[in-house]
Amino acid sequence: MAEEYIEELENDILEDIEPLNDPATLYEHFRVVVDKGQSPVRIDKYLFERLVNSSRNRIQQAADAGFVMANGKPVKSSYKVKPQDVLTVMMDRPRYENDIIPEDIPLNIVYEDEDLMVINKPAGLVVHPGCGNYHGTLVNAIAWHLRDVPTYNPNDPQVGLVHRIDKDTSGLLVVAKTPDAKTSLGLQFYNKTTKREYNALVWGIIDEDEGTVTGNIGRNPKDRMQMAVMSDPTQGKHAVTHYQVLERLGYVTLVKCVLETGRTHQIRVHMKYIGHTLFNDERYGGHEILKGTHFSKYKQFVNNCFDICPRQALHAKTLGFVHPRTGEEMFFTSELPEDMTCLLEKWRTYISNREEL
Repeated sequence: MAEEYIEELENDILEDIEPLNDPATLYEHFRVVVDKGQSPVRIDKYLFERLVNSSRNRIQQAADAGFVMANGKPVKSSYKVKPQDVLTVMMDRPRYENDIIPEDIPLNIVYEDEDLMVINKPAGLVVHPGCGNYHGTLVNAIAWHLRDVPTYNPNDPQVGLVHRIDKDTSGLLVVAKTPDAKTSLGLQFYNKTTKREYNALVWGIIDEDEGTVTGNIGRNPKDRMQMAVMSDPTQGKHAVTHYQVLERLGYVTLVKCVLETGRTHQIRVHMKYIGHTLFNDERYGGHEILKGTHFSKYKQFVNNCFDICPRQALHAKTLGFVHPRTGEEMFFTSELPEDMTCLLEKWRTYISNREEL
């Protein structure tokens, strides 16, 4: 079950290594001709010193699976390379064009041990390479931070991010540094035993103090860049969001959202579905003035608010899970970032001034 969750999350950056019976179906990923003066050395050691972003253990696994070859024939990791040997690493898929390269990007690390990291991601930072964003992502930054950890391969789906948040959402994420940690954490997310709370500023005044939104989420057939609640209950993926009002601020409301499931754009879609689109959420129409007056001063005020927080007002505030090795319950909280704090203060000032008139 954890594997299903991780596969859905990562879209298999790398395939699991499995032996193949037909070498003709293999694809070449790495090729080197051993120097004439090379002294005998184990092939796993030789390749480890030449392959970027790999580990000796991973190379040994590949050799055991029949993917490491010398002169066209599979060899074990104990094979001693000889001068002029043609060494190749073959896989059962074509080489990915966009392997994850370590990049020196600052990280706000809330917690770290030998099994995992908890990171507070700023708004604007893409989490994972793709769709034109192949560099400068959180994953590239993690790869740099863990570049000296021999067992961590950023291109291995058995380690790394356990869940994601959108580019323009800020807040907490957990990263697994070992396969066992990722399996354990992935299973917790799959079984919905993690604790995840978000703060969001939404358009409109929510009458109820709390509530639950349930609705399958899938790709919007009218706009492929959006997700939507499906009218057909057989379509999309089951999604549940619990919300609680924290503060009513005139034409907007600050809410706490607790995720029971973790679907793409879940809070953004569910809040729009009940008529309370996230403030300044451009993809879902929240960058328009959806509530309020037609006075020019009000329009200017809202536009100033958009400038203060130029993204959807959504923050992953808390994250809780059981440590995969120690069994300890861990809980982390992240304060609202400056843009959302200033946005809320501006609305509070606006409401206070309006009440005095």
